[in-house]
Amino acid sequence: MIKQVIKRTGAVVPFNKERITNAIYRAAVAVGGRDRALAERLADQVVAQLERHPDPNYIPTVEEIQDVVEKVLIENGHARTAKAYILYRDERARRRRERARQAARVNDNVPWRKVWESLDWAVEHRLHTVGLLNERIRAGEFADIVREADHAYNDDITCAAELIQERCNEVRIVIVAGPSSSGKTTTTIKLSHLLEKKGLSLVPLTVDNYFYDLEQHPKDEFGDYDYETPQALNLQLINEHLTRLLASEEVRIPFYNFYTGRQHLEHTPMRLQAGQIILIDSLHGLYPDMTASISAEHKFSVYIEPLLQMKGPDGEYVRWTDLRLMRRMVRDAQYRNHDPQLTLEHWHYVRTSELRNIIPYANTTDYVVNSSLPYELPVMKRRLLAHFEHWRVKYRGDPLREDAYNRAERVYRLLSAVADIGEEEEAAIPPDSLLREFIGGSCYTY
Repeated sequence: MIKQVIKRTGAVVPFNKERITNAIYRAAVAVGGRDRALAERLADQVVAQLERHPDPNYIPTVEEIQDVVEKVLIENGHARTAKAYILYRDERARRRRERARQAARVNDNVPWRKVWESLDWAVEHRLHTVGLLNERIRAGEFADIVREADHAYNDDITCAAELIQERCNEVRIVIVAGPSSSGKTTTTIKLSHLLEKKGLSLVPLTVDNYFYDLEQHPKDEFGDYDYETPQALNLQLINEHLTRLLASEEVRIPFYNFYTGRQHLEHTPMRLQAGQIILIDSLHGLYPDMTASISAEHKFSVYIEPLLQMKGPDGEYVRWTDLRLMRRMVRDAQYRNHDPQLTLEHWHYVRTSELRNIIPYANTTDYVVNSSLPYELPVMKRRLLAHFEHWRVKYRGDPLREDAYNRAERVYRLLSAVADIGEEEEAAIPPDSLLREFIGGSCYTY
């Protein structure tokens, strides 16, 4: 028996056949019908088809139920009612997309409407404070939180794909930009899959291959190389290649060897076929000089950042930069054999470059994706709490590491206040989750 349904938000709620009856009856009224009993019989058929699912624990989504309603109406010869139902369904979807578009518009350097939408979502799902997050975790709702957050993130990407499709006759370059560890890679992959399903052909251009030789990069007083500045890239060559590619010319893309810190010019041939779109995933995709040679109508940009709206134990909102710091620590340790302490010590460079070269251009983007996942806090606690406890002691009183100490102290207090989860709860995170980009176990190849 169907007992629950998954809403578009990802929330699991009790199943109510009456809602199906009402939807069918509303569509019938729109075309002149008013047979309530018939609507109830058709709703019974919808439920019967749903209950034939082979999985005894099957929980249908709202979209799946609506698909079955359309099928039942058509099979029973109610074509006009089915059309009215489909039109109503499309109108509701259009309104949701329009709300998402309005919320994604930006002003200043902060996408305030998107932030408000994120806060509204957090309040609706009882995730706007660490205390409420803990209550839901302790109530055994961790898997529900995962489902709800992933739905919201995936809906954002779907909306971006639809906007790109609407401009497919003029867009030649799609750019996914945002600060470090905001989730650009997973977002780019998901966006690519959606666009390909819509019949668009994308060709990735990896701008990391345009790094200058490492010996030409500036260093700080600790000897750290600055990969975070756009000037570490050969912007002139990027523009030259983009212009030639859009003119259907062949170019030879360089290759940058991160082990040797050397760039090899004219390494890989590349030419666009008719109708193909260049896809760029870059920290500095919004930086004007990166694509200065390409007119605005040929570009569509997506800005991504974890815009989490959750207050910590101190009553202050959790800082987005702290979320990304933890993501980068875990990812670099997982995939790059990089000591998390070095990530913390280097973060001052990351943040300085973001404030100078990334954040100021957030208001130039076409769409904003919120990559925050409330469930990542307990996941990060399992991996990093002991590290931050150590660092807050190690850097206390060290004037040269004041930035590292302040971050370590703040994140330690945050993670200490988050409820614990175990391996069983963490296993609820699906392989296509954005968080898997950082903690491992993803179904995507990075």
